[in-house]
Amino acid sequence: MAVSGQAAVLEDGLLDELRAIFGDRLSLADAVREQHGRDESYHAAHAPDAVVFPADNEEVQAVARACARHHVPVIPFGIGTSLEGQVAAICGGVCVDLSRMDAVLEVHAQDMDATVQAGATGSKLNSYLRDTGLFFAVDPGADATLGGMAATRASGTNAVRYGTMRETVLGLGVVLADGRFIRTSRRARKSAAGYDLTRLFVGSEGTLGVITEVTVRLHGIPEATSAAVAAFADLDSAVSTVIETIQSGVPVARIELLDDVSMDAINRFSGLSYELTPTLFFEFHGSTRGVVEQAQTVEAIAGEHACKGFHWATDADERAHLWQARHDAYYACLALRPGSKGLATDVCVPVSRLAECIVETRRDIDESFLIAPIVGHVGDGNFHVVMLLDPENADEVAEAKRLNERMVMRALAMDGTCTGEHGVGTGKMEFLMAEHGEAVSVMRALKRALDPDNIMNPGKILIV
Repeated sequence: MAVSGQAAVLEDGLLDELRAIFGDRLSLADAVREQHGRDESYHAAHAPDAVVFPADNEEVQAVARACARHHVPVIPFGIGTSLEGQVAAICGGVCVDLSRMDAVLEVHAQDMDATVQAGATGSKLNSYLRDTGLFFAVDPGADATLGGMAATRASGTNAVRYGTMRETVLGLGVVLADGRFIRTSRRARKSAAGYDLTRLFVGSEGTLGVITEVTVRLHGIPEATSAAVAAFADLDSAVSTVIETIQSGVPVARIELLDDVSMDAINRFSGLSYELTPTLFFEFHGSTRGVVEQAQTVEAIAGEHACKGFHWATDADERAHLWQARHDAYYACLALRPGSKGLATDVCVPVSRLAECIVETRRDIDESFLIAPIVGHVGDGNFHVVMLLDPENADEVAEAKRLNERMVMRALAMDGTCTGEHGVGTGKMEFLMAEHGEAVSVMRALKRALDPDNIMNPGKILIV
């Protein structure tokens, strides 16, 4: 099987089967293959041997059966926004691009849930929901597909209040390695019937099956929303404000941290003029009176922790501009060093250890020669470092990996995790044993049971 840049060399028998199923929705073009072998990360791209564009579950089943007969890898692809090399076809194979399976299948407004095909994005679902008074709350920085978000157990700025994909996904439709289609659960809000297959496939990164349908929990659009920006003298003061806010029970919807380097990046990229100092972005949801009370409480807490200024953003356009700037932070960081790639890494620790973890990480970076902004969904203990590097420069890559390893091992020592939301892919595989120990052998057993020939996105999460 081919690797990046080579011509497709799939067996004629498999190609004939794929042509019969997909016709002109099968592509062997170099440009299409190369596009489907890379994500947003610095990790090396590996092109698949072929790309197919299914329109329904039956076509996904057909390609899985065909690949199983020929022992050829299957790599699911949503929109390519992953950050740990999840879509790279490192063993070659057939990429299954689910972008044409983007329909909103059902909305049950009274039950506050919806079912979509895996290729639907969060923005498409929320546009569909605009007249229902409901919204889908998970919002990673990119407008990712819901199938990809489920596969990587994605999160985002709203997770502190509304939860991650782990809490949001109620059920999945999945095509297994042998072509069987299963539904992992029904729509009931709770069940004690059998193994929790939904949670097994959420976060499986395409290594156990291809997610084709996602049923998600929805939330009511809040009566009122307000936002605030608070600048601090140092990182420790900012994170201490977060910890006290959470411990005080303030039902804040979003708490985002940007260090001084990140603030410089978004000022330049988004045309803002905030002070270049550690800064928290807050958003409050609730009744008109409730959001005011929440903001006032947080302002008082911030004042006890060397807050240099607390600015309310109540205008809808101002709030939208603020949060768009936050969502664009990754691309803003890349713009600090034009032409660079980002080793975007994340960890998550108990909130009580967050200040220590971030401050020590920032100290490591300041002693390094790399530019590396810090941003974070700090309300749930999750933060990110974007290390700007030239992938062809061995010294820079080695230094980025050194900093990443120090950050991850520090997080694990604090009873945290090597990744809060990016997933494992190829980039975090080396840390799984340190985090999970003997549990990794159980993961391998599950992988072998569901994918005995190791054709489902091989080389990701763990080596079988």
